Amino acid sequence: MKFRIVIIISVLAFFAVSCEEDPERHLKLGNWYYQKGLVDDAILEYREVIRLHSPETTDLSREELNTVMKAHYNLAISYSKKGWYEHALKEAEMTFDIWPTKDNYEMVELLKKRRSLERLDIETSS
Repeated sequence: MKFRIVIIISVLAFFAVSCEEDPERHLKLGNWYYQKGLVDDAILEYREVIRLHSPETTDLSREELNTVMKAHYNLAISYSKKGWYEHALKEAEMTFDIWPTKDNYEMVELLKKRRSLERLDIETSS
């Protein structure tokens, strides 16, 4: 009887540990989905990375901040691939806010131009 209880407790402990949310795992899975062309699934994984972290970037360690920045960056790319330029721009701006580099700034500017072109297309077709 004691042996059975020990096994049950061990199995429950294993499941509790294995179900722990790992943002890095979600980021890697999102990257894998994206590489396989499964953009919708990648988007869900990148969103999960962001959900698992504090919205206050001042509360994050440098490693966590880097993970969140990558998730926002990858979301911007994924949304662009879907043609969702408003969402892509928002994510690119978040990326730049977290990590203000020249490359991130250029992505924001490129998406602003793309959004403007999209709006122009809509106006001329009306």
